[in-house]
Amino acid sequence: MSFFTDLAHQYIDGAWRTGSGSWDIIDFNPYNGEKLAAITVASVDEVDEAYLAAERAQPAWAASSAYRRRDVLERALRITQDREDEITEAIIDELGGTRLKAAYEVHLAQEFLREAMQTALRPEGSILPSPVEGKENRVYRLPVGVVGVISPFNFPFLVTIKSVAPALALGNAVVIKPNQNTPVVGGGLIAKIFEDAGLPAGLLNVLVTDIAEIGDALIEHRVPKVISFAGSDKVGRHVAAVAASHFKRAVLELSGNSALVVLDDADIDYAVDAAVFSRFVYQGQVCMAANRILVDRSVEAEFTEKFVAKVRSLVTGDPADSRTHIGPVINTFQADALTALVEQALAEGATALVRGSTRGNLVEPTVLSGLPADSPVLTQEIFGPVVLLIPFDGEEEAVRIANDSQYGLSGAVHTGNVERGVRFAKRVETGMIHINDSTVQDEPQVAFGGEKLSGIGRLNGDSAVEAFTTQKWISVQHGRTQFPF
Repeated sequence: MSFFTDLAHQYIDGAWRTGSGSWDIIDFNPYNGEKLAAITVASVDEVDEAYLAAERAQPAWAASSAYRRRDVLERALRITQDREDEITEAIIDELGGTRLKAAYEVHLAQEFLREAMQTALRPEGSILPSPVEGKENRVYRLPVGVVGVISPFNFPFLVTIKSVAPALALGNAVVIKPNQNTPVVGGGLIAKIFEDAGLPAGLLNVLVTDIAEIGDALIEHRVPKVISFAGSDKVGRHVAAVAASHFKRAVLELSGNSALVVLDDADIDYAVDAAVFSRFVYQGQVCMAANRILVDRSVEAEFTEKFVAKVRSLVTGDPADSRTHIGPVINTFQADALTALVEQALAEGATALVRGSTRGNLVEPTVLSGLPADSPVLTQEIFGPVVLLIPFDGEEEAVRIANDSQYGLSGAVHTGNVERGVRFAKRVETGMIHINDSTVQDEPQVAFGGEKLSGIGRLNGDSAVEAFTTQKWISVQHGRTQFPF
């Protein structure tokens, strides 16, 4: 466990430190309950120290060559590749991620580091014409300064790097607050990678803490100009309100209630495979996961039979075992909440086509059908291995059901006619939707984000440049302006 104890610290201005807060966060393995580390939380004073360190270090970093920044990111990528096995094991131990999930997260994080290397060279200014004789308008794209990153537990390594890497590439400094369930994979591990890559001290800081200790200090502090948050819409609403009240920009990737839609001409076997993956990857603890599987009534019987059979074949157990499909949910609170949700649905009249049991944090898959149209279960995010099967009659009803949600993050539609799928996809109120694929997709160059309560703003590619830079207009008068007085 030296891996966890070595990295289970605050990281401020290039120094690994013990927090001065009033309590400890205990980092547990969610599968076997093993204590991985204890971390004394950071206090408000340490929030201030981290932001001031970032503020001091950032101007020189922004003034440095974009190629120098790219070199640091390239070294970070190589370190991630060299330590891939170690990082994979850490994801399994701290998150309860299966080997498949861990491999997916590490691979995609590496792709985002590659993209960030190019992002360092991407910002472009412009020279624009002026109606005033002799005037030249220059528009410069500059780093915002300091970015606060608040990351989730479910993909802490990937999602944190998605903001940290491009923010650093563009000349910013960063302060990370990882989720308290994943303080090492989402915090200390990333700090260590960049430290070993030669990132100058102060440019990346990690604060392991909680709102119970620091309140809103992480958002309210005068230094950060952008807050990048990934998590629930409930917390995201609060982050947005506090950020707006202090005139800060917020980039929010929030909850989802995605629908995977199976039209009457779909390849049923393939749609079943996509639906099972879309719901049950990482125990369904994915914002893009397909909570709702919508199936045209003409193929409902065939799809349901095959879907239920495949779900029954999934293995729930030790995430370190390569044969395991479904590991533990993140904690007991989440396991109990899922059990209560299933019981609520059954009390409302739903039918359990598959009814999984709960053993500690291991929650076996449950497939529900027949929920009444007014059931609140249909409209909420389900963060676990519980899925809802919903039949529909024709495309119009499918669109209506898919859009009957306060969320709009991801989605998928399966059809034998690609252009039919595109037409359908355009009508679904969601930030991302995929034809003949899973709902769980993320690519480094493509804008990522949601509509409605699923978020504000976009990340990845050019969207990351928009998120972590600002534009500055500098005009030059080469002649003489004629003033009216």
